[in-house]
Amino acid sequence: MFTGLVQSLGSIKSYGHDTFEISLNSDNYSIITTDLAIGDSVAVDGVCLTVETIKERGFIATASPETLARTTLGDRTQAAKFLNLETSLRMGSKIGGHFVTGHIDGIGCLIEAVSTATSWSIRFGMPPKMEEQWQTRIGRYLVSKGSIAVNGISLTIADCAPDGSWFEAAVIPHTYDSTNLSYLQPGNLVNLESDILGKYVDQLIAHRLPSHNQQEEISLSFLTDNGYV
Repeated sequence: MFTGLVQSLGSIKSYGHDTFEISLNSDNYSIITTDLAIGDSVAVDGVCLTVETIKERGFIATASPETLARTTLGDRTQAAKFLNLETSLRMGSKIGGHFVTGHIDGIGCLIEAVSTATSWSIRFGMPPKMEEQWQTRIGRYLVSKGSIAVNGISLTIADCAPDGSWFEAAVIPHTYDSTNLSYLQPGNLVNLESDILGKYVDQLIAHRLPSHNQQEEISLSFLTDNGYV
């Protein structure tokens, strides 16, 4: 479990198809490597990977076929130059973002990043030919003022399309400058994890709904009668 607050940037080197060496670039790399042990979890661009070998300024991990197929680890050609890194949440730690599992739902792409007087307004959308996967895994969970993890960064959705095809987030300069958001170009791909709370609610409602022929309209009264409000 993670919080979506990036601690360091890193670089990646591939050994074969599924094994990667993650090297920490910043001077504060000790925030990741201190107390790092074999078997620990680290979020790499939002992907939860298990540490298999510890290096002086990094570690080696292996990604499963499912992870390679669903994330930018499988193809880095359109991803950001550097990786966002965060160690797992520990008992008693502050939770400044939201609960991030490190299990990526799908891939999105940067549409545009616009600098404003006080922040960056960044829009993400569905990559070409991925509409069905996007709507099933991402679009249905987009809620204005809700949470989403982009490359492991906890962001608040400022606005989203009615059909769920894109969303925008207002990013403060500190987050923009200290993560790989500043290295993204339009069209670059990012890992997305929808808010786990939304997934649980979706499943609970689906299991409590009547059969298709008798389905009721989901309204405030319906949610109240079924214990959701």
